[in-house]
Amino acid sequence: MPVKIGNIDLGAFPLLLAPMEDVSDPPFRYVCKQNGADLMYTEFISSEGLIRDAAKSVQKLDIFEYERPIGIQIFGSNIQSMREATVIASKAGPDLIDINYGCPVKNVACRGAGASLLQDIDRMVEMTRAVVESTHLPVTVKTRLGWDDNTKNVYEVAERLQEVGIKALTIHGRTRAQMYKGQADWTMIRDIKRNPNIEIPIFGNGDVDSVEKAANWRLEYEVDGIMIGRAAIGYPWIFREIKHFFNTGEILPGPTISERVENCYTHLQKSIEWKGGKTGIFEMRRHYSNYFKGIPDFKEFRMKLVTLESQERITEVLAEIKDRYEAEMA
Repeated sequence: MPVKIGNIDLGAFPLLLAPMEDVSDPPFRYVCKQNGADLMYTEFISSEGLIRDAAKSVQKLDIFEYERPIGIQIFGSNIQSMREATVIASKAGPDLIDINYGCPVKNVACRGAGASLLQDIDRMVEMTRAVVESTHLPVTVKTRLGWDDNTKNVYEVAERLQEVGIKALTIHGRTRAQMYKGQADWTMIRDIKRNPNIEIPIFGNGDVDSVEKAANWRLEYEVDGIMIGRAAIGYPWIFREIKHFFNTGEILPGPTISERVENCYTHLQKSIEWKGGKTGIFEMRRHYSNYFKGIPDFKEFRMKLVTLESQERITEVLAEIKDRYEAEMA
């Protein structure tokens, strides 16, 4: 049976790209979509930034036809601001609106937004209701198991948010207190999926960084799909590798050096197209080490890539990388 969010058909077992701040921008989403991501989200966008027309927040609304289906994710602490931001985000033309109730970082959670709402479920419910009532689009939520080990309340969250109209729920298998440390615990995610009162799709998130984990956890935890975040940074091939295994039972070989260079170059091109030459080149610098992770004696090339300021010179260095390592990695 296909997994559906409202009228959005995601296929039998969708792979979702997580919304990651300073990562999940349109250039990054492009290479992930090319490699098989079924549903993607924007970086999370401040509701206050949207209603104040802040340039950084407004730019994050940029979406493109090739990305569909795509959701715009918003966060905030003020219910009225979230209501207004939902209207603004809906006009940008996404396929759904997602609410972030999971971000653990201090400047979000300690200001009453993100994972902070896990400490006040009544307020979370009212905020969610306000968002649902402010858009014609399906509304989804991403959250965590709870604030800390003593307040794991995601069972209640799942039922109550379904009651006010969300169409899917993604659960990161950690508490806010854990941040990104330790191991994600998917057992509570499975319990929610088994709850006979839960009818919406439940997606699992946290620590899926290999084909083996995706395949094993699909069976063990019975989720409707998997959201992948950090494992896709510099390795968008993870989506195609997981899908290939699900379809054939075979493990694909990793990307060749030519594929690494080609994807990196495409990412660079998209970054320049979206942000302009200077900013596009600067923001791409954070990705080079990830694209070529594990390649021996790469430091000299990495230093060049993160200091060069022209697309032409970067392209030349990428060609040098291909020539240098193609035979070694064949």
